[in-house]
Amino acid sequence: MPHCARKGCNKTFSEDTNTEVCTFHPGAPVFHEGLKSWSCCKDTNKPVLDFDEFMGIPGCTETDGHTSAVSEPQPAQDPAQKAQVSKPAPVASTINHVVDGLETFSITPQKVEAPAAALPIIEDEDDLDARVEPGTQCKRRGCGVTFVSDEVNRIGNGEGTVCVYHPMSPLFREGSKGYLCCKPKVLEFDEFLKIKGCKIGRHCFVPKIVESNDEQLVECRIDHYQTLDKVQVSVFAKKVDKESSTVTIDSDKITLDLRLPGNKRFTRTVELFGPIVPDKSSYMVLGTKVELSLQKKDNRSWTVLEKTDRDLGGISLTFGVSGRTGTVGAKEVVLDESNRTRSEGL
Repeated sequence: MPHCARKGCNKTFSEDTNTEVCTFHPGAPVFHEGLKSWSCCKDTNKPVLDFDEFMGIPGCTETDGHTSAVSEPQPAQDPAQKAQVSKPAPVASTINHVVDGLETFSITPQKVEAPAAALPIIEDEDDLDARVEPGTQCKRRGCGVTFVSDEVNRIGNGEGTVCVYHPMSPLFREGSKGYLCCKPKVLEFDEFLKIKGCKIGRHCFVPKIVESNDEQLVECRIDHYQTLDKVQVSVFAKKVDKESSTVTIDSDKITLDLRLPGNKRFTRTVELFGPIVPDKSSYMVLGTKVELSLQKKDNRSWTVLEKTDRDLGGISLTFGVSGRTGTVGAKEVVLDESNRTRSEGL
């Protein structure tokens, strides 16, 4: 049976008996500063951080019958999202020079840090002993298959048992949308929903509850942005146990030891790009993440969050920023000590 193409519905329906009420979102998705909402109901349904929570926001409009025809969202895309889509990704830093009494600017390409080795991905397993209601959707990202019966979707190796999905989380950055586990990146949300899964396995309709005393190390996404005097860091970890978790802030590093549900644990020490003032820095444990506010010891812009031995192109002067991913945003030029001395002598 076909799936309803309206956003927020995605139910299967019979074209012969298409009388069920369809609940959906007529508007467009809005992604801004890590928050996710729908333009048609962002005042009634609060924005959320987690993508799965976003996909679970109930529709705000009803109509009779489902449809397989794809229509353009109304109203048009939110202005904040348009600005985010059109904003170019930062690829260089601007450095000024004085030549023959004239101030000039040059662009220095910025090398990208190699990502740290990822921890093994821990995936949920389908509980084959649990009863599944027909119409239940597979919990794996990007699959979209709805349960018909054990014989069709769980037993044997028939076509209906094959799950094509994304094992890792979505990634939205600078207007680009994709998944951490594979390369395809798109700008439009409709195209993002069509990105084919990169892994083949079995469906997961009812995740199995694993009771074990063995601790599982997991990986959590870390994002940051900076202002002139602070660096704001977000560690995306759900339901962190405040009592048993620790966050230590030192002048040159932060140490994270977060205890999560299901006997899971995230540990990481981040050697910071620049010095900070621990006494004026702080953190908060929220429902879906841990937020750190780090007070810079000086007002220099940070090229990256984590200290690195890699060659970053000799960059020692950048514009101050206010974008969440370190994009050029402020108008004031900030010099470090060596450049300040050199500039004053010119």
